[in-house]
Amino acid sequence: MTAPARTRPSSAAGPRSSADLIRAEEPVLAHNYHPLPVVVAHAEGTWVEDVEGRRYLDMLAGYSALNFGHRNPVLIDAAHRQLDRLTLTSRAFHNDRLAQFAESLAELTGLDMVLPMNTGAEAVESAIKVARKWAYEVKGVAPDRATIVVAADNFHGRTTTIVSFSTDETARAGFGPFTPGFRVVPYNDLAALEAAVDETTAAVLIEPIQGEAGVVIPDDGYLTGVRELTRRAGCLFIADEIQSGLGRTGTTLAVEHEEVVPDLLLLGKALGGGIVPVSAVVGRRDVLGVLRPGEHGSTFGGNPLAAAVGSAVVGLLETGEYQSRAAELGVVLVSGLTALVGRGVEGFRSRGLWAGVDIDPAIGTGREISEGLMREGVLVKDTHGSTIRLAPPLTITGEELHSALGALEKVLSQGV
Repeated sequence: MTAPARTRPSSAAGPRSSADLIRAEEPVLAHNYHPLPVVVAHAEGTWVEDVEGRRYLDMLAGYSALNFGHRNPVLIDAAHRQLDRLTLTSRAFHNDRLAQFAESLAELTGLDMVLPMNTGAEAVESAIKVARKWAYEVKGVAPDRATIVVAADNFHGRTTTIVSFSTDETARAGFGPFTPGFRVVPYNDLAALEAAVDETTAAVLIEPIQGEAGVVIPDDGYLTGVRELTRRAGCLFIADEIQSGLGRTGTTLAVEHEEVVPDLLLLGKALGGGIVPVSAVVGRRDVLGVLRPGEHGSTFGGNPLAAAVGSAVVGLLETGEYQSRAAELGVVLVSGLTALVGRGVEGFRSRGLWAGVDIDPAIGTGREISEGLMREGVLVKDTHGSTIRLAPPLTITGEELHSALGALEKVLSQGV
């Protein structure tokens, strides 16, 4: 039997409202997200506008993908110029933008080589493959016995392999069987980490700051301890800076707060400037050098458009302006949140322009507070019950930041 054709609203009937568009998504989009009921149509800098013309201050910045603001003119110009020349060749051929991107990113991070990919999850998957191959070819681990140690409450992506070592049952339930070869230890626990590392360990993979877990910041000395432990054990230190990197915490990389240099560094999100998906594994030559032609690849990885935008992103960071802004305005953020502790905020964790704020459950859930802030013209995102995350574009002004904190104070005082 032929299914009846689905009728769709005609564009001739006029613009569709936010409510219309949200209803239209329901039957045709997989329900893997539960977004706030706002439909963004335009954006500029730190502000977005919905289809009805209501404006909102963006305090999420695409989970740090928009560190440089919406439609940053330098990045938009780089994309426009490249769109007029060349967008894709695949890696079957060289392109004239890739060398500059790799050179500048290696120099920015102080490492040797770049493996360009697209999404953050792709970068993580790539690093896992590289670490295993390095373990077999360089460290001498027996075939198919390599292990990687990870931290509980991690978030490294949603692929099958990555959720295999997640401790979030929402991410895992119903998706097995899972990929073996991972050991999970508590975050910020060097003794547990040391106990889990043995002769089969290829790498320790951690986030210098756990973003999805609620911006969890480890004790001072933890990253230094991880670096020393992995060096003694003869295994790799992989730092996932897909959310924490590229200016977010007041330094180019979060590991710089302890002057630590990992063997492999994972970047993404902000590397594409909020324009195109760009990610990369950046690392030591003797580690990334284990890859040979045909062993790993990506059709779009390192494409000319991505390389042009990525090079422009690196250029913005080379000035140090954005890192300084994050550090300076981070002081304002801490001050504002400190004033709310005991007045609806139970506690918070913050570094640079990034904070996880624990709301008093008696006032509301993180989702309810997020909806209340949306009504006040401020966009944030909840995580794990009564925690909300604040991660505005690094272009935010002090006045805008104060305005967002004022909106939070208002929502907390009025309740939900």
